[in-house]
Amino acid sequence: MKKKLSENKTYGLVLRYLILLLVALPNLWIFYAIFTPLTVYPTYFISNLFLNVSLIGKNILLINNQIPIELISACIAGSAYYLLLILNISTPEIKLKTRIFAILSSFGFLLILNIARIVFLMLIYANGNPLFDLTHEIFWYALSTVFVVGIWFAEVKLFRIKKIPIYSDIKFLAKQIKSKR
Repeated sequence: MKKKLSENKTYGLVLRYLILLLVALPNLWIFYAIFTPLTVYPTYFISNLFLNVSLIGKNILLINNQIPIELISACIAGSAYYLLLILNISTPEIKLKTRIFAILSSFGFLLILNIARIVFLMLIYANGNPLFDLTHEIFWYALSTVFVVGIWFAEVKLFRIKKIPIYSDIKFLAKQIKSKR
């Protein structure tokens, strides 16, 4: 019985990391395919409440018919979504239903924060604020990391996650290797 449980955990571990590998190939395209329109269109509609904005093509917002804002892949934050997925998928012993709900809620929360960030930066830029570059850099280098870590900690608390991503799997594998000797 104990051997069968160990084999199931091992298969689950391999499956989880295989999913992470497949999702990453090629170049996180799935995140950009899903989250580009989910980011661009709400950003366009919300920013139109404050500014005169036109949407040109799939990802360029034009403020007052003269200031173009291109939402590049870094703005979409595909790697941040992938990091949240890594944290979730690399954590063992989460029930499938809980895992799916945790992933969807973390993605939803990141999407909301990202849209708010972009709209805020657009407002600063459109008003010619000299602190735009500094604010953009702070958001890019510091707050984006804080967003992801904060969302993960909220997930851990909300869904009562007890295991540690990657580390718990390494600990399990080390125990398996030790018991084989």
